[in-house]
Amino acid sequence: MEQHDHKKHHGEPTGLAGHKHSTDPVKRKAELLREGEFYRAGVTYAKAQVKHGARPEVMLHSVMDHATWALRARADALLKPTGTSVSVLLPYAMTAFNFVRQRRMGKQAVAGAVLMGVVSWYMKKKRAQQEI
Repeated sequence: MEQHDHKKHHGEPTGLAGHKHSTDPVKRKAELLREGEFYRAGVTYAKAQVKHGARPEVMLHSVMDHATWALRARADALLKPTGTSVSVLLPYAMTAFNFVRQRRMGKQAVAGAVLMGVVSWYMKKKRAQQEI
């Protein structure tokens, strides 16, 4: 396997990709025109990507994707000691959410979640005091 040597074409005309140009002026002109066309196409594509990425709805979608990923990564990290993950629990959570929504029990569900959070916090605090 031949290693790429930058000095290999020293003194010879080379293209953007480092390949050797033809010494024939007509062929060289065609090669340069083709390279210029590829370069312009790349610049045009990059400009279109930047313009598309700067649109408010695209930026909002990107922020939402990032926030969702960050929350899921955090939830997976918290669930790791239990041996489960968000993807395992999500179907059950969606079933419970749909049940609560259909029965219009939102306030009761929020109160129950807060109560469970307080109880788990108290149990964790009590367990930490017993270990000391």
